[in-house]
Amino acid sequence: MAQAIRPLAIVTGASTGIGLELAKEAANHGYDLLIAADEPAIETAATELRALGVNVDAVQADLSTTEGVDKLLAATRGREVEALLANAGRGLGKGFLDEDFNEARKVVDTNITGTIYLIHKVGQSMRARRAGKILITGSIAGFMPGSFQAIYNGTKSFLNSFSFAIRDELKDTGVTVTCLMPGPTETEFFERADLMDTSVGQGKKDDAGMVARVGFEAMMKGEGDVVSGWKNKIQSAVANVLPAGVTAALHRGMAEPGSGKQ
Repeated sequence: MAQAIRPLAIVTGASTGIGLELAKEAANHGYDLLIAADEPAIETAATELRALGVNVDAVQADLSTTEGVDKLLAATRGREVEALLANAGRGLGKGFLDEDFNEARKVVDTNITGTIYLIHKVGQSMRARRAGKILITGSIAGFMPGSFQAIYNGTKSFLNSFSFAIRDELKDTGVTVTCLMPGPTETEFFERADLMDTSVGQGKKDDAGMVARVGFEAMMKGEGDVVSGWKNKIQSAVANVLPAGVTAALHRGMAEPGSGKQ
């Protein structure tokens, strides 16, 4: 008997953390995978995921560039994408004027430019056939001005808003858009963003597997957004009613260099 053709899911930022856990969720729900990240660890992730009994292709590409996204899309080899989990992202700590501008721009290009370019390309195909699921990893950080993470929080604010906008645009097309908005999560994010001397970098974090499970389930149900973890739900609700100046000061207490325990 011929093997049934499984649907294809693209998962970006899938070498570690939430992205890898999202890929596991997709595999466990019967999707073949096309995974991508900008580091060689994506191949290790692919080996781990193949053990779940699905077909996995891995692409190492710089998803902050249109060329990197095009490389990823070429790896579909014309196969329709049933689910797009746009999770690739970067962070950067310290005060904006103390950051290397090229690094700051890399955050913008990865979190925003590459993400919306990928969604634009895949989303057009989904709309044409009136079917598909899109999950965008935003953040509760997008609800507040990010003192000492100004660029990162700004990009997540964009993604949160963008996801709601295109969800409304696509509401009658058969394509669903879901925004996953996690809080601090146990991943390599804080070390990579040079935030390990901060309160948020040293604080208790959510499990990446839990965050991915919550987000994946929301995507499968076609829900518009989901905040993972009850503490994050409270924080996001409070951020929506407090003045921006107050939330910026609160964020300073979490992300200012040296705010962690010495």
